Amino acid sequence: MRKQFQRWLVLTCCVALLSLSGVGLVGCDSQSANSSATTTSNTENRTITSQASNSDMTQLPKLEGKATVVMTVNGSPITIEVDGDNAPITAGNFVDLVERGFYDGLTFHRVVKSPQPFVAQGGDPEGTGMGSFIDPDTKQPRYIPLEIKPQGADEPIYGKTLKQAGVTASPVLAHTRGAVAMARSQMPNSASSQFYFALTELQFLDGDYAVFGYVTEGMDAVDAIAQGNSIDTAEVTAGGENLKK
Repeated sequence: MRKQFQRWLVLTCCVALLSLSGVGLVGCDSQSANSSATTTSNTENRTITSQASNSDMTQLPKLEGKATVVMTVNGSPITIEVDGDNAPITAGNFVDLVERGFYDGLTFHRVVKSPQPFVAQGGDPEGTGMGSFIDPDTKQPRYIPLEIKPQGADEPIYGKTLKQAGVTASPVLAHTRGAVAMARSQMPNSASSQFYFALTELQFLDGDYAVFGYVTEGMDAVDAIAQGNSIDTAEVTAGGENLKK
């Protein structure tokens, strides 16, 4: 009973801290809370929302089908199946960044394993949890809308959490151990380049954050990631032809 209460307390801590993040998903340790509790300003929030929601989604990269990405960390390969069938824009954004070589050399700036396994988060070019991908063509950050497909739906819901959309069904892509999802601020349409690996089942994040793939091989390498470790390389090994720009 005591262990169940401790786990409930940890998960409650995670949920509370998520609303305090600047750009990335916030962990449950006090160090992460102190370093990432700065929220974006109201002006910045409006800008992020406007850019993501008003942009023509047809102009964003889209993955029509599946793709395989092999990410190497500490010399060990991690194979990710990226699901463009159920999260075409989120998956397309990730595969596009991989093809650009954007992730090569970036660090995992937040890794939370204690008191409970949580996430290993990376993909920030600034290494602070506040950075985004800057499109070289527009010289502006590229944001993507929150994209979650409920069970039984033909299309994903965009720009809203499932709760905000009044949907009670579970998402097709759930936060099981090994899920790969996009980090964002409290604004639904603020995801850009930061992603995280789920180190355990994180059901309480379902419907709030966009999962776009799963680790199919190399979960031991994911478990071994420590804060500050770098991504050696990331490359698309299959399904690259499914990316539409």
